[in-house]
Amino acid sequence: MQRVQLPSGVELHYERAGSGTPLVFIHGAMGDWRSWEAQWEAFTAHFDCIAYSRRYSFPNRNEMASPDHSALHEAEDLRQMLDALGIERAILVGSSYGGFTALAFAVSHPQRVVSLVAVEPPMMRYAQLSEAGRAARAAFRRDTIEPANAAFRAGNDELAGRIMTGGINGANGSANSPEQMQRRLQNLRAMRMLALSTDEFPLLAPTQLAALPMPVLLISGENTPPVHREIFNNVVQAMPHARAVRVPGAGHGVSREQAAVFNELVLGFVPRGTVIPDSIRDPWRRATMDAGSGPA
Repeated sequence: MQRVQLPSGVELHYERAGSGTPLVFIHGAMGDWRSWEAQWEAFTAHFDCIAYSRRYSFPNRNEMASPDHSALHEAEDLRQMLDALGIERAILVGSSYGGFTALAFAVSHPQRVVSLVAVEPPMMRYAQLSEAGRAARAAFRRDTIEPANAAFRAGNDELAGRIMTGGINGANGSANSPEQMQRRLQNLRAMRMLALSTDEFPLLAPTQLAALPMPVLLISGENTPPVHREIFNNVVQAMPHARAVRVPGAGHGVSREQAAVFNELVLGFVPRGTVIPDSIRDPWRRATMDAGSGPA
């Protein structure tokens, strides 16, 4: 485990192994560098891999206030980390809020991103772009965000974390396993900082996403909760140049729940930004993915 101190005063812990093009793994809201264990061996064989813990995640000890904390702050931390490590350009692979962070970084620093993979980035404002999305967001807010935030404000962080885990991943999601829950409870501060932020889900405008010049792969789990499904659909519509795949047998935690499929998919895409195995293409996107255009 290595540690870097950023000019901002933020410390970040990370693991690094392999050689070749730098590839940075960016975990979700209640994850940390360990979230990518199922990818590590497969990817370090081909790339110079970095898996780091975002600002408030284990084992970082950052205590600074960030009342409007968001993916924009996390993207700036990523920039400073890459600068500190002497990395000019990198492949970014992010899951959930890590995917949001990767896209935020790409919007601000497109010249520094070789290619980008985002698994269900929770860009909540995109839910507002469809009737189904608005309904899913309202239900998610009622059943998950509001009770979790109330628990955080009452000082019951563990209850809040369990509510958020169930709402984000679904009641039957793998994140609810005892092992995964134990890890998630080590990252309650990270979830608390986002949940109580005044700007948890800043807007990355459709025009900004559509203008990204690098190859982008968007991934969703076939069994993901409705709010993620509807956001994903609308983000795909906003990014006609991106490839999009739904992975069978997976929920929100695609890289964990279908690790072998995820690894095959991403390793096939990342070197050239085009190759997606036939066995895991999403049928509704099949006709358009080969041509590199948007959904029909």
